[in-house]
Amino acid sequence: MNARERLAATLNHRQPDRVCVDFGATPVTGIHVAVVDKLRKAVLGDDGRRVKVCEPYQMLGEIDDELREALGIDVIGKMPRKSMFGTDESDWKPFTMFDGAEVLVPHNFNTAVEESTGDILVYPEGDTSVPPSGHMPKGGYFFDSIIRQEPIDDDKLDPVDNLEEFSLLGRADLAYFKQAKRWFEDRSRFGSVLIIPGSAFGDIALVPAPFLKHPKGIRDIEEWYISTAMRVDYVKTVFEKQCDIALQNIQTLIDLFGDVVQVAMITGTDFGTQRGPFISRNTYRDLYRPFHVQVNKLIHEKSNWKTFIHTCGGVWDLIPDFIDAGFDILNPVQCSAAKMDPRELKKEFGKDIVFWGGGVDTQKTLPFGTPEEVYDEVRRRIDIFNDGGGFVFNSIHNVQGNAPIGNVLAMFKAVRESYQ
Repeated sequence: MNARERLAATLNHRQPDRVCVDFGATPVTGIHVAVVDKLRKAVLGDDGRRVKVCEPYQMLGEIDDELREALGIDVIGKMPRKSMFGTDESDWKPFTMFDGAEVLVPHNFNTAVEESTGDILVYPEGDTSVPPSGHMPKGGYFFDSIIRQEPIDDDKLDPVDNLEEFSLLGRADLAYFKQAKRWFEDRSRFGSVLIIPGSAFGDIALVPAPFLKHPKGIRDIEEWYISTAMRVDYVKTVFEKQCDIALQNIQTLIDLFGDVVQVAMITGTDFGTQRGPFISRNTYRDLYRPFHVQVNKLIHEKSNWKTFIHTCGGVWDLIPDFIDAGFDILNPVQCSAAKMDPRELKKEFGKDIVFWGGGVDTQKTLPFGTPEEVYDEVRRRIDIFNDGGGFVFNSIHNVQGNAPIGNVLAMFKAVRESYQ
C-alpha cells in the first residue's frame, strides 16, 4: 500500500499492510518545533536549514517532505490560512527559542520581551499598537492567551460579538484553499486531512480570540464555561449562527476539494479531564450534539470524507454520543485518563470509531521515561489498537518541547520495527 491507501484501509476498519502514522497533519497531532529541529538533524544531518513554525500558538514545527519520507509518516495536512495569532505564511523571518533553537516564524509574528519577567509577548496580526494577546513564560515552549475581557453587562450582551471571527470564505480564503488543493495533489500518494474553519463549537482555545485585536463578547475562559450553564440561550444562539456559516463553507470546500482529501478535522473542543468527562452527557446532547450532527450529516451526504473530533481527557462515557453524532475518528485517545484503558477502548468501540492517537503518553512516558520504556509502550499500543485496522499512530496530543530526542527516536524506531 502507499500512504493514501494505508489511511483509506485504516479509516474503513480494514487491516492495513502496516500501522498508519501521522505527525504534523493537524494542530493536535504535531511536534514542537525545537524537537523537530533536533529530529531533523538526527535523521537527516545538520544542513543549516531552519524549521518553520507552522502553528505559533503551540510552536509546532513543520514536517517537511524530506523528513516525512525519512520517518515513514503517512498523513499530510494544511494549517488554516491564518494562525491563532492572526499571522500568515506569506513570508518568514528568523526567531530564536529559549533553548537556543534557531527557527523560522511567520513574517508578522511580532513579539516583545516583558522586562520584569523575561516573558515573550506576541501581538494579534503582528500589530504592536494594540495590547498583546499571548505570552510565553521565560524558559517556556509555547504561548498562553492573554485574556482581554471587556466588562460584561448582561443586559447588553449581544451574541454577534462572539461571532466576529466567523464569516463566509472570502477571496483570500478561496485563493488559499485552491493553493492548498494543488499542494495536496502534488503529494497525492499520502493520506490527507483538511482542517475545517469555524466548525469547533466552544473550543476554549479559540474563545479568548488571540487572533483579534479587540475581542468583544464573552472572552474570559472562566466566564465562558459559566455561560454554558448560566447563559445557555446566548451560547446556543452563537452556535446556531456559527453553524449556519460553517455549513455554507463546508459545502464550498467539498465542491473545491472533492476526493482530494480523505479526512475533515471538525472540532478541537475538549469534553474531558484527567478524571472523566468535563460535562454531562445531557449537556453534550443538548448544547453540542445538534450542531455536530448537522456538520457530520452534510459531510457524509456530500462527500467521502471521514470526520475527526479532538477532545482530551477521560471521555469514555461520551464516546457513544460522538459516534451517534456521526464522528468517524476520535483523537487524541488519552489513555492516562480515567476509564481510557487501551484494550477496553478497542474492544468496546473499535468497530465504530477510528482511534487517531494514543500511541505513547506525552505526559509521563515520552518526556520522562527511558528510551526502552518509550519503545515498549509504543509497541504495546500498536499491538492493541492496530489489530484489525482502525488506528492511526500518533502520540497523545502534540509532542512537547521537553521531550528528549532519544525518546522521540525510540518512538519512531518502535513504529518502524512494528512492521519490519
